[in-house]
Amino acid sequence: MEIDKELQLLIEVLPPFISSKIEKHPRVNEIIEVVMDVGRTPEIRFHNDFEIISSREIMYDDIEYVVKRIGEFGKDNRAGIPRTLHRISAIRNRHGKIVGLTCRVGRAIYGAANIIMDYIKLNKSVLFLGKPGVGKTTILREVARVLNDEMKKRVVIVDTSNEIGGDGDIPHASIGRSRRMQVPSPELQHKVMIEAVENHMPEVIIIDEMGTLEEAYAARTIAERGVQLIATAHGNTLENIIMNPTLSDLIGGIQAVILSDEEAKRRGTQKTVLERKNPPTFEILIEIRDRDVFAIHKDVAFVVDNLLRGIEIKPEIRKREKDSFIILNEYPSNKNPYIKSIDKPSKEPLKIEEKYQKKETKDNLKVFPFAVSIDRIQRAIYNLDLPINIVLDLNEADAIITLKSKKSEIEKRVLKNPNLKNLLDNIFTIRSNTFTQISKMLDKMVSKDENKNTNIEELVKNLEEKINELYSTNQEYIEINIKNEEEKEFIIDLIKKYSLNYKEQNNKIIISKPKKLTT
Repeated sequence: MEIDKELQLLIEVLPPFISSKIEKHPRVNEIIEVVMDVGRTPEIRFHNDFEIISSREIMYDDIEYVVKRIGEFGKDNRAGIPRTLHRISAIRNRHGKIVGLTCRVGRAIYGAANIIMDYIKLNKSVLFLGKPGVGKTTILREVARVLNDEMKKRVVIVDTSNEIGGDGDIPHASIGRSRRMQVPSPELQHKVMIEAVENHMPEVIIIDEMGTLEEAYAARTIAERGVQLIATAHGNTLENIIMNPTLSDLIGGIQAVILSDEEAKRRGTQKTVLERKNPPTFEILIEIRDRDVFAIHKDVAFVVDNLLRGIEIKPEIRKREKDSFIILNEYPSNKNPYIKSIDKPSKEPLKIEEKYQKKETKDNLKVFPFAVSIDRIQRAIYNLDLPINIVLDLNEADAIITLKSKKSEIEKRVLKNPNLKNLLDNIFTIRSNTFTQISKMLDKMVSKDENKNTNIEELVKNLEEKINELYSTNQEYIEINIKNEEEKEFIIDLIKKYSLNYKEQNNKIIISKPKKLTT
């Protein structure tokens, strides 16, 4: 079988006992990765399976053999072979020594983007999502070539790991005449994005693997300057991006909004709802569900607004077939047949458990979510009719809900602000970000808040009885036991209102009558 020329360049850098077996393999041109780990047998991976290529275990010398024949590893532990699209990623031990290599085969597939090029040509910014290995980078590469060579647009690629344009200073031919800006280290990608706009006058900027808040803000800045953005991001679906606090700005950002009584009644919702904050940076979002299956959201603002109201909008599904594609599910029009009327509140009565019936008269508990799905909290509040408002500012919060694994992180954040120390006693944790656990914890938080109000009422009643006893029995003083700082502050405030004298002693407050003035 004839081996692809660029694949042959990758095979040549592998140890002879591996390369000789690969060259004779009947599925050599289907290989997507070669994996080498010290102390283990080497394996080759295909799209849906893998195979052990040799019974001999990998040694440190075999790793060194490959490292000497490829480019230098960057801070992201990635290297390549000059003027090819192959990527070699390293696994290091805690001392920094390389103990494993993943050699990923890079291929230029001309025509890979034909299935979605009609949306790319609309001059709108497009975001691609999908799990690793479905071909996001391959599509970006082909989009760059078509936009530059066929549509004559000025295209700049911000290539963090040299994965789009290949390793070395001369970019791979698969990106056409698009210009490529290399990034010194991954954490500087957002700066290179801005530099590309300011210095090189692009009409289109292409970016792979956006994953930080700085990159999301840089993307918004670029879009506001009228430059078309084509990018990929970490996540499989639009819902993933909505729930990701780091990347939600790409689709407009999410904020909690308090509605008027009239508007809440009109919508048939609670007063606190989630809404999109800004226009989305990317107007079109494409989920690559499989190598040949694409789900297209052609109006991100419209889809996000409805998802936040609990209404699912079905995307257009396209499936690749040889040299063409078929549409399995057409995208709905503006008068969407999948949307129920939201102008009138639902006529179905909301089932509210008896224990929540009296909560409308009480002040709502303000909860700050940290690393917990705001969407699921909102659904739990609505379904259980809980007296809770979501707040996105710690200074406004009465309590915090977070994951158990994130508790220490939020505690450090609270301790930085002396005004927030009272929140330390009101951090509630859940094991996982599931709707069931969130619902149970919110119910528990409300119950604790009610119990706290009951305890305060008992405290006032007890103090008044003690003061009456002080005057009626002519005692010199009375003692009140205190459990915590909060109780102490509350009792002292009451004592001052009664114009009594007091002093603190251990875990007690000793109260006495005010001394009479003598003339």
